[in-house]
Amino acid sequence: MKPYYQDEWVTIYNADCRDVLPTLDKVDLVLTSPPYNLGNSHHTGSVRHSAYSDNMPEKEYQRWQKDVLGWLWGVTNDKGSLLYNHKNRIRDGVQITPYEWLLKTDWLVKQELVWRNRSQNFDKIRFYPMTERIYWMAKRSDTTLENVINAHDIFEWDSVGTSGQEHKRAFPVRLATNLTACFPDAQTILDPFMGSGTTLRAAKDLGRKAIGVEIEERYCEIAANRMSQLAMQL
Repeated sequence: MKPYYQDEWVTIYNADCRDVLPTLDKVDLVLTSPPYNLGNSHHTGSVRHSAYSDNMPEKEYQRWQKDVLGWLWGVTNDKGSLLYNHKNRIRDGVQITPYEWLLKTDWLVKQELVWRNRSQNFDKIRFYPMTERIYWMAKRSDTTLENVINAHDIFEWDSVGTSGQEHKRAFPVRLATNLTACFPDAQTILDPFMGSGTTLRAAKDLGRKAIGVEIEERYCEIAANRMSQLAMQL
């Protein structure tokens, strides 16, 4: 498949990740934040990947995420890791956690990290939700990381708004960079739901190669422009 953009460090594909992942060589680390399927939950928000339905029936969504994790298992090295950003959601008045599908995969959950993003998410019928989760998962129980940033398991960075785009709550570059830095042996990083390219920016800043897959062409254009600007600065 022909890349949408490519330079010495970064490759971007404008496609459905289901079509791209089987064609890739093995990667060392996956860092990604999939669509949350907020359309069926109590909280509504901006649709970050409008070509993927953000209003799937919940069982269908969970099957899809389970399948995604299976595809990522196949493209990740045996000693590799997956950092999977998601959140607890409310459906029909009841909380749903990502463990509903995470524990149905082959991945081992090594640790659950909390991202406290301090975003305004007011809800008068329950306590205000201000956190998301980042699940560190691996294929092997003996997989380790190097906590080079001396971090705790609670990260506090505000989500980042991107002017002129629908990514109202983008993953912070600093958070992505710090997480990636804790895997010094990971030389190739993958984000199958790339969005505007935060994972790619973090990898490039650390001198790692990165692959991004995004179904929305407008986000591919944004990410490609970001990478081009970085290339000119190097």
